[in-house]
Amino acid sequence: MTKAISIRDFGWAAIVALAALVLVALAMIRPFDHDESQYVAAALLSWHGLPYRDFAYLQTPLQPMLLAPLAVASGIWVWPVMRAVNALFGLGALIACYAAARTGGAAPRGAMLATGLMASCDIFLFTSAVARNDALPGMLFAGALWLIMRRMGGTARPGEAVAIGLLLSAAAAAKISFALPATVYGLYALANRDHRPALVALGALPAAALMLGLYAAAPAAFWFGVFAFPAQAPAEWYLAQGMPAKLSLIGKALDTVKFLALGPALMALVIALRWPGAARTERLLDVIIAAGLVAALLPEPTWRQYLLPVLPPLLIRLALVWHRVSPGRGTRIAAVIFAIGGLAPSVEAGLRAQSGVPMAAVIEQGRALRRIFAAAGGMGPVATLSPQLLPAAGLMIDPRFAPGPFYFRSLNLLDARHERQFHLISRNRIETAAPLHAILTGGEGAWMAGEAGDDQPLIDYAVAHHWRRFAVPGGQLTLYLPPRVP
Repeated sequence: MTKAISIRDFGWAAIVALAALVLVALAMIRPFDHDESQYVAAALLSWHGLPYRDFAYLQTPLQPMLLAPLAVASGIWVWPVMRAVNALFGLGALIACYAAARTGGAAPRGAMLATGLMASCDIFLFTSAVARNDALPGMLFAGALWLIMRRMGGTARPGEAVAIGLLLSAAAAAKISFALPATVYGLYALANRDHRPALVALGALPAAALMLGLYAAAPAAFWFGVFAFPAQAPAEWYLAQGMPAKLSLIGKALDTVKFLALGPALMALVIALRWPGAARTERLLDVIIAAGLVAALLPEPTWRQYLLPVLPPLLIRLALVWHRVSPGRGTRIAAVIFAIGGLAPSVEAGLRAQSGVPMAAVIEQGRALRRIFAAAGGMGPVATLSPQLLPAAGLMIDPRFAPGPFYFRSLNLLDARHERQFHLISRNRIETAAPLHAILTGGEGAWMAGEAGDDQPLIDYAVAHHWRRFAVPGGQLTLYLPPRVP
């Protein structure tokens, strides 16, 4: 017999729809972030090639390969679409966290409150609003936590153990920082055989096969993109900028506290420490939270997006604590204050967007760039540190610039032979690289508040070779094309 749809069902649907609209809207108005460059480029390039073998990618590979069909189908709208999809991934994480808290034993009100507090964290709002590789693994990880909560209650089926392995391994295949919390659960499952570790391992096989297959196709490039570059490049760049404090333990600790305090995450962590786990479920969440913190602190320096693996288990844990111990008046006031602090950067983004919505500006500038490129007789792929801008103009991305500014600004990470092998160009080897066909600058200028920044070597190359210069109306972009052949 079909169950009748109740008013409560409509209420939940309305909440989910409203949350989706808010998150997508925030994604459209969020200022440009140059971290997005390689993720948009990699999603497009993955349609015709493989990461590492055919172009450089400086992360684990699942996201661009998964989103490649959508990126190609989106045409000129690929960057806004990828932001919108990430916003929906964020919504999926919130739904999964609420379900996990309820499954773990929290009351509906406490679970909803904890989920709302997670949604007010700047860590969550940032990672759900930009075209990066955080929101997808965050959703997969939260979904795994929901199934783990079912397992802790003794209600999970064998297929759910397989699903846990699939979700956790897929999260790590999208962003390597999720590998440590996933490993912690795997070890827990080995020590608690009722979690069916063999089936969890079986679920992890597809993601492991993907990783091994890409490694086999280009072992050295895979190792460099996934492990060597993240370990070496930040230290090289920050030391070159005279910012060693950013890499120090004190600097990392201060950054971690700052990012957790932009929202109720720091408060939730203090509460978790104040109320030690009283049951196996909470003790397991504590270990996973600790693993997430370690994973966030391993890279140099520490950025807010690295802390995303901490949020789902931490806010689930908060809901379970509040089910045992109701929050007092002081805690409720603190939660409101921290939530306002977490919302502040997004509110600021909305106020700044009154003079123009960034994702709308991308499309308008793309149209102008396409007209100039065609009228000037432009040919071939475009070299740029902002490849995320090219799809809106219908222009091809030079695969050697797929990582955006991140490898280009390095000096001593690879020799010339490995750069050619890995499809990369650094700023000091432009002249010795294969000829460039077109150059677009200014995308980094938007990020650098009008300064040329990392674009300067490309500008110098164009000037030295007497390339034609075309200012793109409506922004800071500049197109350079070779001289016309008589």
